[in-house]
Parts: sequence; structure tokens; C-alpha cells
Amino acid sequence: MQSVKPLSADELYTRCDPRLFDFETTADLEALTEPLGQERAVDAIQFGTEIQAKGYNLYVLGQQGSGRHTAIRRILTARSATSRRADDWCYVNNFQDPTKPRALRLPPGEGTVLRDDIGQLIDEAHTALTAAFESNEYHTRHHAIEEELQEYQENTFERLQDYAKQRRIKVIQTSTGVVFAPTRDDKTISSEEFKKLPKDEQERIDAMIREVTAEFQRIMQSIPEEARKTRGKLRELDREVSTLAVGSLINQLIEKYLSLPRIVAYLRDLQADIVENVEIFLKGSSGEATTAISLLGGRGIGPDRGESPAMRRYAVNVLVSNSGEEGAPVVFENHPTFPNLIGKIEHMSEMGTLVTNFTLIKSGALHRANGGYLVIDTAKLLVQPFAWEGLKRALKSREIRTQSLGEALSLVSTVSLEPEPIPLETKVFLVGDRLLYYLLQVYDPEFTELFKVAADFEDEFDRTPDNSRLFARLLSMIASREKLRPLDRAATARLIEACVREAGDAEKISASLMNATDLVRESDYHAARNGRHVIASDDVQEALDARTRRASRVRDRLQEEILRGTLLIDTAGEVTGQVNGLAIAQLGEFAFAHPSRITARVALGSGEVVDIEREVELGGPLHSKGVLILSGYLASRYVIDRPLSLSASLVFEQTYSGVEGDSASAAELCALLSALSGAPLRQDLAITGSVNQHGRIQAIGGVNEKIEGFFDICNRRGLSGTQGVLIPAANVKHLMLRNDVVDAVREGNFSVYPVEDIDQCMTLLTGREAGAAGEDGQFAEGTVNAQVRDRLLAFADQRHAFGASDKSDSS
Repeated sequence: MQSVKPLSADELYTRCDPRLFDFETTADLEALTEPLGQERAVDAIQFGTEIQAKGYNLYVLGQQGSGRHTAIRRILTARSATSRRADDWCYVNNFQDPTKPRALRLPPGEGTVLRDDIGQLIDEAHTALTAAFESNEYHTRHHAIEEELQEYQENTFERLQDYAKQRRIKVIQTSTGVVFAPTRDDKTISSEEFKKLPKDEQERIDAMIREVTAEFQRIMQSIPEEARKTRGKLRELDREVSTLAVGSLINQLIEKYLSLPRIVAYLRDLQADIVENVEIFLKGSSGEATTAISLLGGRGIGPDRGESPAMRRYAVNVLVSNSGEEGAPVVFENHPTFPNLIGKIEHMSEMGTLVTNFTLIKSGALHRANGGYLVIDTAKLLVQPFAWEGLKRALKSREIRTQSLGEALSLVSTVSLEPEPIPLETKVFLVGDRLLYYLLQVYDPEFTELFKVAADFEDEFDRTPDNSRLFARLLSMIASREKLRPLDRAATARLIEACVREAGDAEKISASLMNATDLVRESDYHAARNGRHVIASDDVQEALDARTRRASRVRDRLQEEILRGTLLIDTAGEVTGQVNGLAIAQLGEFAFAHPSRITARVALGSGEVVDIEREVELGGPLHSKGVLILSGYLASRYVIDRPLSLSASLVFEQTYSGVEGDSASAAELCALLSALSGAPLRQDLAITGSVNQHGRIQAIGGVNEKIEGFFDICNRRGLSGTQGVLIPAANVKHLMLRNDVVDAVREGNFSVYPVEDIDQCMTLLTGREAGAAGEDGQFAEGTVNAQVRDRLLAFADQRHAFGASDKSDSS
């Protein structure tokens, strides 16, 4: 078997050569505006924004800090500039049914113009109507109509008096009404005189009084009818005067908005309503109305404090105005609650009761983004009650139906409005992580119907010379945008190396724009402290070291307990059935690793390898899977013709929390083989890697942190020159180790071994040949594998012997 050679120092860290760049500082470079390494996602965004079919909204998925919002803003801003401006939307009073305000659509910027035109119209109408109704002509005509009624009433009373006189009855007006009295020789007969009259004369007089009374009632019944006709004439007079007063004013507006039929129809309705309600122009605003209206917003949203009742009735509520926009609107909604998305209907208190009107309708993000683009954070959207359902309802119906959440849930009993729905023509971008995207796909059938385009941002991109130069332009953009110092070539190279380490792959660069931006900011801080006008490589390194120090308290305490002997880790000597595994911990953004002792014990049994972590429910499913593979490996390689007859236990010593992942399965197998063979394992080596059923070592994550975790313990105890770490050969391309580790390897004080199978691991850990199987399937005597096979065969024979003994005893 070919021996495993340790990696050279140059293989542990792939440097970025500053000579790759042809600039002195990043200030000499043209800033990069295109998202770097995100061609797939950019193509998806371009497709989603250009296709106009229903349901082609976008979900932009990727890791936080990958530049999704920046890329979306840039793409949408560029596309918005070439798109038509969105229309304005207003709500006005519905004179036929005030509970259902009318929505008016106007060209961009015309909403505020209409609002001002209507405001001016009301002011001018107030002046014109006041003048018209105070004119001599109006008063003359009004007086003439009233005199007609007065003359009719007087003539009617005169006819009644003539009718009564012919019957010798006198009509007497009193404070309580009309009294009829008999007369003789034009003199009223008193009660005493009436009683002295003959009975037939009394009866005649009573009959006459009844006739006059009947005639009086008949005549009086005609007076209300005549009064009604008079009121009708007065109303017609008011209509005529009102129409003449405001007709020309409204006709001017109709002429101005002749190309907008709905506006023209509204203006005609407004004219008719003014004519029918002219009295509101002729009365001052009441204190009550002024108090209620003081709760409203500024002009354009609702009437101002102190406005006349006419202005409040005929005001234009400009819901959305695009007068200041250059193209289609691009809206980023940072607080996507139900009202903030759909809009809301506010209420005000009047006489202890909440009431509302069309001026209290407020716009939501969907209104402002109508005709353009709306960008929402998915996580923020989903945690808001009913916001997700409200958004889906609007997208499915393609209209915005403004409704208060309290009304939708029947939580309040107030004056309600049903504003006319507004057609929805917007493209919605949801920005979130991949987990939410796939959960929505599985659990919400409407999601794939409404969000058909996925723009998936890469976590990293290839580390090529061209991409490194583009990354330098990206750093130039960051420094310029953040008003920071430029970076020199060495600093640029060092920062690229840091982003390569962030990606966990020497052949990739992390696409985390947030991480790169933070590192440039922190490097600028250290450059300022060091008195530099340009960020140097040392400033970047200081920023990285300071970042590690701020986050490494737990790591340092853990290493301290190992050095003090509280946590038992050996870095020298040999022990059978014991090996140094490597575990990684993630605390927020900081990841570190530490060695963990793994031990194995074997005895005669039924072929079961017990994972103690799993038995006590500290082991995760991936860790348990790795342990279960070991049984298959032992049986298939060493005792294929016999039953596996051992009982083995594996445990991570001194672990008090969960263990997950299969990266320790190679270490566990080595400990198990050591326990079976009796061959002690070197404690100055640590091992990481997963193993399959064929004994091949597979790649794992966090290889840099794991090597550094064991190196730190060895270094603080004193490097012996024999210490090192075994890693999967497939992980060599991921190595970007710290400078102190690379220097120790270069000086021969520490080693990193790339291994491909478990035999190489056992050879390095035991210092003995593991042994390969010959054509007959047997291992050479004295090898580790031969000893393992012999031990397993012995277990199988003992188990068989016990079985035969049990049968003999039973017979």
C-alpha cells in the first residue's frame, strides 16, 4: 500500500497574487454595477420583469447578504426608467351611495391637478352662488313667488268671508284659529241673544255655520297644495340660478377633461349634486364638522381643518400621485402588514361613535406600486396576520379591494365603506431564503400559481483571474458607495482570500456582498487608526483578527478547559480504542472546531454496534446513519462467511449536547478497528471524514476550522513535529488555513494528511501496515486488518460454541 504523504504548505493556502491586478488602488477602477457571479438569477429576474402573463411574479431566493436587494433595485430602477409612468388614482364621493366611493383613474400627475381644479371650482362656486343668491334679481323673483302664495291665501280668505256673509255668518280670526259667528243687521249675535231666538232660527243658523265650516275646510285643503307648488317653484328657481352660477365653471372643467369619460361623468354628477344641495354653499361650517375634520390628514389626502362642508363633500382624495416619478414605480415595503399592503380605511370619533368617509381611505404598497414593481421580504410578510392571504387575494383577483382588518374580521361595528376596487397591474418580488420557498411550494398550492419565476442567487462563484479582477471592481464600488478609503493591490488580494475562506473552498469566492462590505468598513476603521489614506493588507488582517477575537470567547474557554485537563484530550502517546475526532460548532456567524475524544469497546455479542449518543437521544439522524454503516463495513470486509458476532459501543466522551453529522464516522471506525485489533492509536493525530460501506473516506464540511481547532491545542501545549490531522483527500481543494498553521507545516512542526480510505487512516494512526486482502481474501499476518479478522472470527466461533452448548443442555 502506497504511503500517504503530508500536504506541503503551498497546498494548504491558495494565495491571491497582487500582481494579478494592474491598478495602484481600487479608486483607479471603474465601479462594478452588475451582480458578480449571479448570471442565472439576473436572467430569471429579467425574464420575470418582462413577461406580462398572469402569475409570473418572482421569488428571489438565496442567502442573506448575497446582494439580492441591491441587484433587484438596480435592475428594476433601470427597467423603470424605460417604462411608462403609472397612472394616478383618486377616490371621490359617490353621490348616489356615499358608502361606495368611486375610484377615478387619471394620467400620471393629473390626480393632484384634478384635486386642485375641484378645490378651485368649489371656491369659485361658493363665490358665484353667494353672489347669485344675494342678487336683486333672485330676491325679486323669489319675492314674487312668495307673494303669489300670499295673494292666493288672501284671495281664498276673502272668498270664504263672502261665502259666509251671504249666509249671515261672520268669520273672526283669533289667536287660536278661526271662529264663525251669526250676524243680524251686520252685527254679531251674542250667546245670550242666540239663546233667545226661536228654535227653528237656531237650527237654521247652526246649518249655515256647518256649511261655512265645510267650505272653510275645503278651501284650507287647497292651501298646502298651493304651498307645495310654491316650494317647487322656489326649488326650480334655486336650480336655475345654481345652474347658471356654476354651469360655466363646470363646463370649463368638462372641456379640460373631455378625453377622460369617467372624469366627465363625475363632473356632471358633481354639478347635479351642487344644484340639489346648494344650501351647503350658503351656510358656514358648523363647529361639529370642524372638530371631526380636524382628525384628517393634509391636502390631497383629505380636507384640511376648517374647510367648508362643500369642500368636504366634493374634495378629491388623491390616493396615489405619480407626478414626481420618472418611470414606473419601484416600491420596497419594509413593514408588510395587511393595512400597509392593501390600504386602510381610517375612522374618526363623532358624538362618541366612530365614523368614516371617502377622504379617510389611505393607500397601501399595492396602490403605490400599481403599474410598477413591489418588493417584499418573505419572512416579514408571513409573520404579519392575514398579510399573506391579503396579497394572494389581490394577485388572484387582479384588483385591490381596500378593507380594514377589523371589518374583515367583524371585530368592529362602525360606519363602513366599500370603496370601488382598483385594477391591479403590478409585478411582485418576494425576497427570502430557500427554506421558505420550498415550504411554500409544498404547503401552499396557490404559491406556484402566483409566483412562477424563481431567481436563485448563488452562494459563491468560481475563483478565476477574471472574476478576481471583477471582484476588485466590486470592492471599488463598495468603497465609493460607503465613502471609504480605497484598497491597494495587496489589501484587495487579502480581502479576496478572506472571501475565499468564507466560501469554504479554495476554488470559489463567497458571493456574500454583506460580508465583503462589512470587511471593507472594518478595514477602513483600522486604516484610519494606523494613519493610512489607503487600506493596506495589514489593515485587512487586523480587521479579520479583531472580528475573530470579538466572537471567540466560547472557543477560548473551551480550549482553556482542555489545556487545564477538565476536558480530556491527549496530544501525545498511544491508546487502544481511542481517537481524537473533530467537532465543529456554529455560534451565529462564527464557526470553530475542537477535538473530541471518541472511544470504542468491543465484546462478544449479536453483531450490534451501539451508538450511545443515539441511545440517549443526543445523536442526530445523520450521525446515527454513519454509525450504522460501520456494521455493514465490518461484516462485508472481515467475516463475510460468518455472522457478525460482536457487541460494540461507541461514544463521544464528555459531550453534553447533541451530536449531528457523519463527519466522525471515519474516526469511530478507526476506534472500533483499534479495539478489535488491539493496535493502539496515536493521540498526536486527529481525524475527520465520513466513511461509506466500502471504507472510502468522503468529504466533510468545515475542514479548515477542524484542522485549526486541533492545531490550536497542540500549539499551546507545544508542537512536537509529529502532530497533525487526517482529512479526506476530497477536501484538499477546500483548504484555506490560517497563516500560523501554514507556517508550522512549512517548518515541519505540524502535518495535514489527505486520506482516501480507512486503511490509510489505520496505517497512519497505528504506525503499522493496515493490510490489503489477497486473492484468497486473506490479510497478511501481523497486519491490523488480519488482527481484526482474527478477533471477529474468534467471536463468531465463541458464539457458535455457546449456541451448540445451549442445544446440548436443552436436549
